[in-house]
Order: sequence, then C-alpha cells, then structure tokens
Amino acid sequence: MFIFIQTLVAGVLIGGLYALIGIGMTLIMGVMGIINLAHGQIMMVSMYITLVCFNYFGMDPYLSLVITMPALFIIGYYLGKYLLVPLIGRESILPENQVLMTVGIGICLTEIMRFIFTSNYQSVRTGYSNKAFSLGEVSFNFPLVMAFFLAIIITVLLFLFLMKTDIGRAIRATAQDKDAAVLMGIPQRKITYATYGLGAALTAAAGTLLLPIYYLFPDLGGQFTLKAFVITILGGMGSTVGAILGGLTLGIFESLGATYISMGLKDAVGMVIFLLVLIFVPGGLKRFTKI
Repeated sequence: MFIFIQTLVAGVLIGGLYALIGIGMTLIMGVMGIINLAHGQIMMVSMYITLVCFNYFGMDPYLSLVITMPALFIIGYYLGKYLLVPLIGRESILPENQVLMTVGIGICLTEIMRFIFTSNYQSVRTGYSNKAFSLGEVSFNFPLVMAFFLAIIITVLLFLFLMKTDIGRAIRATAQDKDAAVLMGIPQRKITYATYGLGAALTAAAGTLLLPIYYLFPDLGGQFTLKAFVITILGGMGSTVGAILGGLTLGIFESLGATYISMGLKDAVGMVIFLLVLIFVPGGLKRFTKI
C-alpha cells in the first residue's frame, strides 16, 4: 500500500506540470482550430533559455520564469502573426496547411537549438535538486513539489485572466464562436496572435519548471508534443478543465506503469490509456465535469 501511495503522489505531482502543457495546446486548439505540433519544441526552447540564465547569470531556474514566459509569449505572438494566421483561407493541396507549418516551426526550432547547444544532454543542478522531505512514510521530491505548486499558481492566474479581463473574455468568445465574436467587434486576428503567444508562454512555464528535475537535449520537444496532444484528447478538445484532468490522468498512469510494469514502458502505458479513452470515452474526460 505504501508503494502505491508513493507512486500516486509522484504521478499527481508530475501530472500538474503535464496539465500546464496541455492547457497551452488546448487554448491554441480552441481559438485557432489546429493541433500545434511545435508545442513541445517551444517548451524545449524555454528550457534552453532557463539553462542559459542559470549557467551564465546564476539565476535560479524558477526565478527565470519572469524571463522565459514573456520571451516565449513574444516569440509565439509573432510566429502566429507572420507564419500561421496568414495561411488561414489559403488554398493548398492539403487543407490543414497551418498544421504543416507548425511541423516546420518545430523542426526549425529543434535544429536552431542543436546548432547553438549541440545534441549533448544537459541539466541544471541546484542546491535543492536532491532534497526531499517526508510526511509520514511518503517521501516528496522538493523540486517537484515546488514545480507543482508554481504550476497551480500559474493555472489559477490563467483562469482569473480568462474570466475577469476583457482580453480573456475575448479569447473565450473567439474559441466558442469565431463569427459571433467578429460581429461583436472582437479583433479576431489580434486575439489569435495573443492566444498562440499565451499558449507558448504556458508551455514555456512548464519547461522551466521541469528543467531542475529533467534532462534536456534538442530532440526533447517531440515527446512532449505527443504528451500535449494526448492530454488534450484525454481532457476533451477545447476544454481547459479537461486538460487539467488529462494531465493528471497521464501523470498518474505513467507513474503507475513505471512502478508496476517497467520504467521503459511508462510512456506506452500512457498511450494505452489514451487509446482506451478514444474507444470508450471519445468526448474526453470533460464529460465528467460541468465546467
């Protein structure tokens, strides 16, 4: 029973970070109507920025959130403005040319980081990297707990932004009905740019929070793009609350798989859960919430 509880705790903690990644993709999907296949690569860029801040300026990885989130928001904003939104309505052989563009963006970001930092594995080691504390018999990794609570704070601030500000309401309105939003005077294109930037900033936050407990190399983005896609489908497309449930679900089942099956098969366990949800709950986990 102790091993199960320990595994469950670890799954919830990592699931909180997964949820942050999933929310970013969900926002982009809701407003732009596309799967952002550069999502993990954007996260990877934020991790390299965090690495530079730590190695060259001695900045604590969590403190570098004040740099990585605005930086990736700006990058995301202009990627949306100059590379993605201009493709709307353009005729092409394949209809989803925006999705293909995100693939190209992801490849370019990966190769730029490889050119600058090489393909070597890197990590950030801080004074608290190996610290842990216990509550009863359950052990908690200190950096993971810190990352989890910072992810909660960022998520709460996001919901307040979406619910209480004019820009947030405009984003929600555009996601619900683009034509009605335009008729109400909402500048759809600017909101689209801002949403891609916001999604990039959220995944940047997740990358920064992950770096003290994870390794880094240029091809890391691909696996997290897949995780973000799985989380989005698990939670139900376009649902931010569903993305939180999807992230927690993926984190818990990956952790259970690593403990009870094999560390090497933990990602496979997540994919099995993904397939089961597609078969038996095709609308995603959002059907179990009224929000």
